[in-house]
Amino acid sequence: MTDYVPAPGAGWERQDPADPAGIQVAVDYALEHESTMNRDIAAALDGGHFSEPPPLGDIIGPTAPRADPSGLILRGGRIVAEWGPSDRADMTFSVTKSYLSIMAGLAVADGLIPDLRRPVADLVDDGGFDAPQNRSITWEHLLTNTSEWEGTLFGKPDLIDRNRELSLPPGVASKKGTHRDLRAPGTYWEYNDVRVNRLSLSLLRVFGRPLPAVLKERVMDPIGASDSWSWNGYLNSWVEVDGQLMCSVSGGAHWGGGLFISARDHARIGLLMQRRGMWGDRRILPESWVDACTTPCALNPSYGYLWWLNGDGRHCPSAPRSSVFAMGVGSNVIWIEPTLDLVAVVRWIDKAHLDGFAKRVLAALR
Repeated sequence: MTDYVPAPGAGWERQDPADPAGIQVAVDYALEHESTMNRDIAAALDGGHFSEPPPLGDIIGPTAPRADPSGLILRGGRIVAEWGPSDRADMTFSVTKSYLSIMAGLAVADGLIPDLRRPVADLVDDGGFDAPQNRSITWEHLLTNTSEWEGTLFGKPDLIDRNRELSLPPGVASKKGTHRDLRAPGTYWEYNDVRVNRLSLSLLRVFGRPLPAVLKERVMDPIGASDSWSWNGYLNSWVEVDGQLMCSVSGGAHWGGGLFISARDHARIGLLMQRRGMWGDRRILPESWVDACTTPCALNPSYGYLWWLNGDGRHCPSAPRSSVFAMGVGSNVIWIEPTLDLVAVVRWIDKAHLDGFAKRVLAALR
């Protein structure tokens, strides 16, 4: 017997939680601790959310005002709580990176990337890996944020995110954007959106097709996602692939772009990962890829293949150490807890209160 998965459309089965009052406490907590990010995303970015001077910080991709906080809590794939405009496609920032990880998994499954530990330059010959610093960069380096790739992509130099400190609140002065001598690929972990975009472009090269088209065909349509989502690049991220112009999509919304997607569609992706790549009786992702995504990289126990892990409790101390997260500015979060058959999506919650939300959800479920 296969595990329950929702059919396409709005007909998603629901079940009453064992502790309805407790679940409502968690929902109320999420609503009461809304993100302080400006609802006008363009204004937030222009106002220095990422602390970048013009023209380096200029918006080059689409933006849209954000909606009210929203979310879902699933148990056994069924909805036990839902709030806000959960069917509205909203910007989702770096949650998009976890979708890039899914794309890499499909490329591996298709044999387009035979070995993640081989240099990207073996398959991608577009000048991006010609420099001595970049020749030995592997796919695994890019997937774990350990590539130390050097260069400028779509007008953004990798220097813009060097010395980026994720624990600092927006607008607080840091060393971000200042020079740091680069290390050998695979020896230093750094969260760098330019390098993630370099991965996206490399995946476009090996697929030879726009990534949104592949995602729709191979993942989103089979899991019954809506047609409201879109995956966007930049005004200047159109490249030639096999004689055709294609848009290289971004791995987030740092300068606009990225996935515009609903909480409900996020929940389907979370459930797919929680079910280890299966959707009903259909395999969408190799189980081995889910394992790889959720294995800590050598340089950061909190990170796998573009998915955040909770092995050290850094991101969510109240959640089990087996929890996995897709996370983006806002905050936008997909939380997967395999030991409890739990998936939760919470959007536009103040980052400092994610743990409080998780604590209340777990108290209501146990």
